[in-house]
Amino acid sequence: MLQVRQLHAYYGHSHVLQGLSFDLRPGEIVALLGRNGAGRSTTAKALMGMVRSEGSARWMGQELLGLQPFQIAQRGVGYVAESRDIFPRLSVQQNLLLGQKSTGLKVPWHLDAIYQMFPPLKVRQHAPGGVLSGGEQQMLALGRTLVGNPQLLLVDEPTEGLAPQLVAQMATTLQQLRSQGMAILLVEQKLAIALDIADRVLLMGRGRIVFEGTPQQLREDDALRQEWLEV
Repeated sequence: MLQVRQLHAYYGHSHVLQGLSFDLRPGEIVALLGRNGAGRSTTAKALMGMVRSEGSARWMGQELLGLQPFQIAQRGVGYVAESRDIFPRLSVQQNLLLGQKSTGLKVPWHLDAIYQMFPPLKVRQHAPGGVLSGGEQQMLALGRTLVGNPQLLLVDEPTEGLAPQLVAQMATTLQQLRSQGMAILLVEQKLAIALDIADRVLLMGRGRIVFEGTPQQLREDDALRQEWLEV
């Protein structure tokens, strides 16, 4: 279980996250919602050790805050950035190989498993990452994280810029990962897809969690959505 308590994060002197507390269990998708600037992406970066943070974030009993990103990844945490951060000059397969861990153990997520989940990547496995479509690059970014065999997945805006068909495919992929016991923190701008696949939602505003509940509860609260989500 991920247990976050009184998480604060800073960019320079700017106090962005102001005391977040929440839990995330294996086999659960929790959607982190809010307007741009609410602190959603910063939450994922703080959990991944990429911004200055205070408080506590324990994954399976181990404290993450204070560790370097590579140390957090070694503890079973995967991160898919909004910017995707693939290596454009390396081939699809080379990008995937960079995400692998040298454990010497048989692992569920290997290259063949990634190609089975994302057939377009197998077709283009020797193509440079930079020539892929936006949807293919998102598949590659997620696949590269999965070959590290995380148990906790932090996914930032995975459907950004994707066509509706690819948005639906990404939703199905995340649901499959949940069914396999993965814990997923989903930062998502598209409200409909987030409410469709999430088990719980956390609504953020001004660096704080202003609502925690089920997707149905958020659907039924027009005033809450208008105040913290709608333009």
